[in-house]
Amino acid sequence: MLETSARLLRLLSLLQAHREWSGAELADRLAVTPRTVRRDVDRLRELGYPVHSAPGTAGGYRLGAGAQLPPLLLDDEEAVAVAVGLRTAAGGGVEGIEETSVRALAKLEQVLPHRLRRRVGALTAFTVPMPTGGPRVDAEVLTELAHACRDCRRLRFDYTAHDGTVSARTVEPHRLVCAQRRWYLVAWDTGREDWRTYRVDRIVPTPPHGPRFTPRTPPAEDLAAYVSQGVSTRVYARQATVLLHASAEAAAARISPSAGVLEAVDEGHCLLRTGAHTLEMLVVHLVMTGFDFEVREPPELVDRLREIRDRLSRALG
Repeated sequence: MLETSARLLRLLSLLQAHREWSGAELADRLAVTPRTVRRDVDRLRELGYPVHSAPGTAGGYRLGAGAQLPPLLLDDEEAVAVAVGLRTAAGGGVEGIEETSVRALAKLEQVLPHRLRRRVGALTAFTVPMPTGGPRVDAEVLTELAHACRDCRRLRFDYTAHDGTVSARTVEPHRLVCAQRRWYLVAWDTGREDWRTYRVDRIVPTPPHGPRFTPRTPPAEDLAAYVSQGVSTRVYARQATVLLHASAEAAAARISPSAGVLEAVDEGHCLLRTGAHTLEMLVVHLVMTGFDFEVREPPELVDRLREIRDRLSRALG
């Protein structure tokens, strides 16, 4: 049988790993009696851990949220994952959390076992972050939007469009989507009576928010693909669908989600749906993929390809 202190740590780890456990399951995992489980749960409560319990056959134990953050038990892989995530967050992307991430990382590294500290240290020493010039999102705005999504509460904000025009919006927020260090809000625009995708870095909340609303059926099951199609295709005046002579995996290695949406056809072909401001820019984009392709639509893109082919032939003499 495990010693009491070691068993308490094991019990705490189990409660943190899953939403709910029955008393019999915990007793089996710890190789003790249900009575011992009840005593150990009482000890955890005395230490400040809010362990909730429900009687009966459908009851069980679960770890709730307390007034203070209790110590967390992480296995080796979880600890390394948290350290890597904190170091990535410290590199930017979300405004205002860099210093907080560094402080949290310092606390974590201080208590990491030597073997894990070496792994995290190696990753730090031999990794060179590449600075990005992309937009930065305010952490408080991101949290405010997330709370509105969770609470199903209408949002009011000023939105700056791509051309600099500012407009007041009232929306029913659904989800936040992060793609290539950019954050997007998917929401139902009450004024336009349609689903819209907003760049979070262009949102300035104008509270008070509310009232609450009944969630609508989302515009797509895969919201990541929905946002990808919006920022790579629907937003542009000229759109195209082409058949690439490459597998979807090979194409995805060269074409980012913000540049087009890929759909596998077979092992050697996939469809690319993309957009641009002009047909000429579409031609350049397709040529730069490095793959052979066949235009499915629009027909005028084929005509523009012929014109550019002839121009290139004349330039070659």
